[in-house]
Amino acid sequence: MLLQTLTGPSKVSNGSLTALRGGNLGDGIVSELHGRFYEQNYQGNLFSNGCTVTALTANTVSLTNTTTPILGLWNPLSSTVNAVISQAALTVVANNLTSGAGPGVFVWAVSTGNSAISTGSTPWNRKTLAQFGSQVKGMSFVALTGLTNNLVIIEGSEFATPAGLTYTTLASTQLMPEFSNTQNFDGSLIVPPGGVLALLNTTSSTTFSVSGRLLWEEVTL
Repeated sequence: MLLQTLTGPSKVSNGSLTALRGGNLGDGIVSELHGRFYEQNYQGNLFSNGCTVTALTANTVSLTNTTTPILGLWNPLSSTVNAVISQAALTVVANNLTSGAGPGVFVWAVSTGNSAISTGSTPWNRKTLAQFGSQVKGMSFVALTGLTNNLVIIEGSEFATPAGLTYTTLASTQLMPEFSNTQNFDGSLIVPPGGVLALLNTTSSTTFSVSGRLLWEEVTL
């Protein structure tokens, strides 16, 4: 059975009803009005937190309350929202030309049941461009002071990395490429109240710096 659709272009004013549009074979025609994040952003539910160019340390590979996540957030236990992860982005660059080790692969780690973390920053609202309105705390390069349960690595990230790289002194004229990637979660990862999400590297390194962003939607429980 074919749906009774209207073929050809149509002009509709706001508040008017019209038939569904279709092709000559009865196929549906759908147009995209805005970008995929627009609706939640316009409703004021989209937030982000991130880091500027910051050097990695021994704490960006640990799983305890001294951990300083590269990108991360804490959804307080008293929160009335789920933090639904939409997207994350990361750029990795060498910050000096002396010998050193690469950061290893990047992984995502989580912890649950946390009510006493005393640190964190206020995220940005992507609609108002103000640090206001979020129930979540950004935890990028902030120690997880008060973490109840140690982090557990759940999966590798999709970020490119100079994994395992060890190099001798580089010439001042030698170029070291940056490594940049975006990981689209599109709602496939939810941080519930009490949850912590953290991006970590796996090899202790102080010779690489990173810059990145974590984007999420806050959905009322």
